Amino acid sequence: MTAATHPTSTAGINPLHALSLSGTFPLFLGAALSDYAYATSYHIQWSTFSSWLIAGALVFTGFALLCGLIGLFRAERRAPYAIYCLVLLATWVVGFINALIHARDAWAMMPTGFVLSIVVAVLGCAATWLGFSRLGAGGRS
Repeated sequence: MTAATHPTSTAGINPLHALSLSGTFPLFLGAALSDYAYATSYHIQWSTFSSWLIAGALVFTGFALLCGLIGLFRAERRAPYAIYCLVLLATWVVGFINALIHARDAWAMMPTGFVLSIVVAVLGCAATWLGFSRLGAGGRS
């Protein structure tokens, strides 16, 4: 028998879900790096740039969380989706708090904003890893 007669069911995550998830980590990482640049150079442009990166990352994380919740209700095995959704929710909540910290005066956001940017970048990395490794394999570990 040929491969064409045996369809494989390696369903990955939805392309829209993958697109929104793939924007989460790089934007939060960019915010952490621009916070570092601000801490070392004291140029206010880096603080503003970090605020915009966090805002964009929150949009992407929100869409990924929405897709994850839809996948949670449609999945046969809900444990991987539940863990993934919890990590995404934690990423969004910490990212939102980070956005509020970054809304302060430029130097008033330091060092709390920088620390939160690192924490949320790590959470975003974990969410992206969970989303593409567990959910990309059809929910199998």
